[in-house]
Amino acid sequence: MFLPRLLPAHRLLAGGTLPLLLPRRSLLALRPAARAVAMSSSSSAAAAPPARARRAPLRGVVFDMDGTLTVPVIDFPAMYREVLGGEAAYAAARAAGGGAVDILHCIESWGPDEQRRAYEAIARFERDGLDRLQIMPGAAELCGFLDARQIRRGLITRNVKGAVDLFHQRFGMMFVPALSREFRPYKPDPAPLLHICSTWKLPPNEVIMVGDSLKDDIVCGKRAGAFTCLLDGTGRYGPHDSLPEDVKPDFMVSSLSEVLSVLEEHFDLDLVLSADRAAELCGFLDARQIR
Repeated sequence: MFLPRLLPAHRLLAGGTLPLLLPRRSLLALRPAARAVAMSSSSSAAAAPPARARRAPLRGVVFDMDGTLTVPVIDFPAMYREVLGGEAAYAAARAAGGGAVDILHCIESWGPDEQRRAYEAIARFERDGLDRLQIMPGAAELCGFLDARQIRRGLITRNVKGAVDLFHQRFGMMFVPALSREFRPYKPDPAPLLHICSTWKLPPNEVIMVGDSLKDDIVCGKRAGAFTCLLDGTGRYGPHDSLPEDVKPDFMVSSLSEVLSVLEEHFDLDLVLSADRAAELCGFLDARQIR
């Protein structure tokens, strides 16, 4: 049974308490629904709406930042050339990476002095990018859509924490958790996405990863067991069917506005309370003698 839309769902899923200002009639309306969800699986299966059951539930969306929530402004090829030591080294790194460069992985095996110089160069390019930081068209509308349905939103970036903090301050959109490259291991390792799922107390198959990089965002999402959506605004990756199976996303869009359509068309966005949370909620109501 679906929970009536009377409560801030993020508080329920996060294990928080019910807001004290919630009208008593809202609690009364919720209580039967919570008890119904808490019933054992031996109850009649016909109680679940069959049409909704065909769609996967979606309770959280995790975004990449640069090139997904923000317009790309960093000249990555120029950064890679400077960090790696010129065009020849950049070309060799691209060849070794199948056309892509994982600069953070490249410098992990370098000595301390080389790493320091490399990180200083990367930080300089990133600071220059912050001065021109722009929100991606459709980001505010998509976040409003998620908030209206109380679907959680998180962020994973290989940029630094300072860039994430500036993004939050400048555009007024908070993503929690928001993991920067200070969180190790970083994308494409699934660890940051699994950490967010654990924090949300959600299984990965109720979360979707949205990003503009096949090798980082999509691989991270697939390894974690989440749904994946590739944002390809320029068509650089070609048709969806042409992508290798190991990096092929579940969905492919050209704008964040299309992400909204994907969520509405392919997922069950209604809040469903787990049996454990329903039982906990009923205990909260009983402790306050709400009948």
